[in-house]
Amino acid sequence: MGSRASGVGLAWALSVIFQFISPLLGLGNANCPASITPQFPTPYTSGGEGLMTGGGRRRLPSPASPLENDDLLSDILLRLPPAPSSLPRASLVCKRWRSLISDPAFLRRFRDRHRRNAPLLGFFTSVPRCLSFTPIQDPPDRLPPVRFSLNLDDGCRILGCRHGLVLLFDPTPRELVVWEPVTGYLNRLAVPPGFGHGGSAVVQNGAVVRAAGDTDGGDGHSIPFLVAVVGCDGALGFACVYSSETGEWGNLISTACPSMYVLRISPSTMIGGSLYWLLGGSTVGILEFDLDRHCLSLIHMPLNTIRDTFLRLWVMPGEGGRLGFLQLSGNTAHLWTRKTDCDGAAQWEQRTIDLGTLLPSAEVGFPALILGYAEEDKVSLLANSTDICMVQLESMQFKKSFEMSKFDLHHPFASVYTEGLDTGGGQDGHERWHNNIR
Repeated sequence: MGSRASGVGLAWALSVIFQFISPLLGLGNANCPASITPQFPTPYTSGGEGLMTGGGRRRLPSPASPLENDDLLSDILLRLPPAPSSLPRASLVCKRWRSLISDPAFLRRFRDRHRRNAPLLGFFTSVPRCLSFTPIQDPPDRLPPVRFSLNLDDGCRILGCRHGLVLLFDPTPRELVVWEPVTGYLNRLAVPPGFGHGGSAVVQNGAVVRAAGDTDGGDGHSIPFLVAVVGCDGALGFACVYSSETGEWGNLISTACPSMYVLRISPSTMIGGSLYWLLGGSTVGILEFDLDRHCLSLIHMPLNTIRDTFLRLWVMPGEGGRLGFLQLSGNTAHLWTRKTDCDGAAQWEQRTIDLGTLLPSAEVGFPALILGYAEEDKVSLLANSTDICMVQLESMQFKKSFEMSKFDLHHPFASVYTEGLDTGGGQDGHERWHNNIR
């Protein structure tokens, strides 16, 4: 009974807080009064203390509002959407809300709760000696591009983004750099011994993933992560994994990849518990690294995909979340899915999509190209003349488009942005967020 009552109370509190802050969050209900007086149903009892009603029964005093309980209010605030403006706007309600929201423990819980559905904040592209950020959200959730800018050494290149982390490769000191843009943390890792220093493997690509577990790194610590680097030497494909929790590289593993190499122009894709990279060379294929079993394998692709792979092939989930890839031919998209029958035999099946029905009109002679893929939203970034179109091919939905400032790979960056709130309620953090809300 108590559990049911607390659930009813929480549901009521959620409805009250939604009415209270919906004008601040732009969720409608603009006629909501400035203050809300909770109206509770009047409980009755046959005995005990309380006021006597006309029917001879005693009425218990109205219980305190759930919003007066800091723990319950914090639990309610955790349910706000993870948009960048949600917490800053809610923190403007009063000093008490500001104090609760700016508590580092609350912010860790908020990030942990929403990290699996983190919003797509924008895209990273490489410009000379700098990593440039293009915001994609509309105001008031649009972040200034300078917030995530990063100066780079000559030759340093981005390998990919995932789980709120960015992976870069700096060839001069032979280091991998893991950057957490929201907090600014940088972690530098020396390339594992098998890649150079007498080894035949060359770092051709890599990936970063959040380590298993559901907790944030905490104060003064970055997100626990794994880094995988891959490369080929013309005969074998190699992979090695680093764990930030142990601070060590694992053993070098390999598989046969004759006359093939990992394409630098194609970042990794994560499907289930495996990472995938495109292979080029004498033929095309997919390099699979199973993170759970720590094994590497070569997956062959249909032979007719050999023609012109530059920005026209991309590994992504196929139907049912299986391994698949997208192949563009002019303005026609072929979405391939690898299926396995009851005997374990694998075969490729394709679905053809006319991009003319999804994309705005393109310039004559400019076929669509693939410039990126957002794993969280399953959205492909297709270059169409001077614009980049965000398309969800599986559902045949056109999401939005934005102007292409640079013809280059666009690395989608999704994260729960809470910076500017962990100031202990100080005025500086408040003004910083207030000035950025439009």
